[in-house]
Order: sequence, then structure tokens, then C-alpha cells
Amino acid sequence: MLYFLENLKIKNEPLFYFGLLCFIFSLIFLVLSKISHTQVFNVSAWIKPFKFSFSIFLYAWTTAWFCSYLPSFNTSIFNWAVIILLGFEIVYIAIQASRGQLSHFNQSSPLYAVLYSMMAIAATLISFYTAYIGVLFFKNNFPDLPDYYVWSIRLGIILFVIFSLEGFVMGAKLTHTIGGPDGGEGIPLLHWSKQFGDPRIAHFIGMHAIQVLPVLSYYFLKDTKLTFGLAILYTFLAVFTLVQALQGKAFYPFKQNIERKL
Repeated sequence: MLYFLENLKIKNEPLFYFGLLCFIFSLIFLVLSKISHTQVFNVSAWIKPFKFSFSIFLYAWTTAWFCSYLPSFNTSIFNWAVIILLGFEIVYIAIQASRGQLSHFNQSSPLYAVLYSMMAIAATLISFYTAYIGVLFFKNNFPDLPDYYVWSIRLGIILFVIFSLEGFVMGAKLTHTIGGPDGGEGIPLLHWSKQFGDPRIAHFIGMHAIQVLPVLSYYFLKDTKLTFGLAILYTFLAVFTLVQALQGKAFYPFKQNIERKL
């Protein structure tokens, strides 16, 4: 781990510190979620900034590491795009949390509607930039890297882009719960719905393929065919949870908990 941190700092110092800052913020937001009584839809208002800051921390460090493999890639432009666009999201989400108000899906005033649209634009731009990085991984050869590892990065980026844009499913509906109202009973910490469809599950699974596939491929599978097999199973899981959510059905393991209580 120390080797990774030292090398990451050398490879991309701006994203190293930005990711570290996001990680620190995520810990602060997590603590606030335990001590603050401010809620949005019956959930601590600080859960959302915690989840976003932690996810952005992982994204910043992951892409910083991957981009170091790309020849002639302008990391400076990418770094500033990530810091400005995703930094804006964290700041706005945290401000709204402190006020006990929605950041996402908030159409209660023209200002909030514009700020919500700006977050959607920021997320979309990052998705497209990541897609561009994926294209570069397909266009270039990496003789110093194992083929299975390179393919895990390519496949992880594909799934990340697809399921990051899946956020438009929620944006179009202005809700993250299908089949019932937001704010129902959810699983601990992540608060995915136990009663109704929740597209955030597929969103989470798909986007974090960019970390899961390379880690499992590099450290455990060490084989290109196994890496493709894992990617297929992973895609099936993400698609399955999305289809269930769109049908208004709770993800099965979570729904079981409700049935047992009843």
C-alpha cells in the first residue's frame, strides 16, 4: 500500500492530493451523519456527500494511476477537469446537506434547477472524458503490462461509462426510487431501498467496475479469459439489478430482509 501511495504521488501529484482531500471529507461527512440530526427524506443529510466524496476519491486515484500508462496524454487538462467539475459537485452537495435540502432532483426554485443541471453536465463531461481515456487504452499497446490487466482496465472503463450515464435514468424521473416514494427503509450506510426499485444499485456496481475488474484481474485471476469471464458476470449483475429496479422491484437480498421482519 505504501508503494502504491508513493508511486501515485509521483505519477500524478494533483489528483493524489485531490483524492486524499476527498477521502478526508468523506470521513468528516460520515462522522457528521452520526452526530447531526439534519435529515433529507428520513436519511441523514450527510450520507449523500459521504458517498459522493468517497466515490470521487476512488475515481481520482484510479484514473491518476491508469493515465500514467498512456503515452503523450495531457494529464494537466484532465486533472483540472476532474478537480473543478467533481469538486463543484462535492461542495454543492455538502452545502445543501448542511441546509437539510436536496441537491439532486431539486426543482424547487430556478436557482436550484440550474445548479442541479450543472451537476448533471459535470458528471456527463467526466463520463465522456473517461470514455476518451478508454479509447486511448484501445488505440495504444502496452508491452510492459500483462494483457489481462490491460483488458481489465478497458472493460472496467466501458462499464464505468455506461453505468455512469445510467444516472440519466434517475435524472429523467427526478427520483432514485421506482415503485414507491424516496425515503423508505434502506440498507445500512448506502440506504438503497429494501422495498422498491433502486437504480442506484446498478449505478454503483457498474461505475466501480473501473476498480473491481483491474484489482481482481491483476492480483487474483492473472488470465485474460478469466478476466473476460469476470467482466461478463459483472455486467450481468449490473444489468440484472437495473432491470429489477426499472420494474420497481427491490434487489432480492435486501428484499429478503424485509420479508423476514414481516
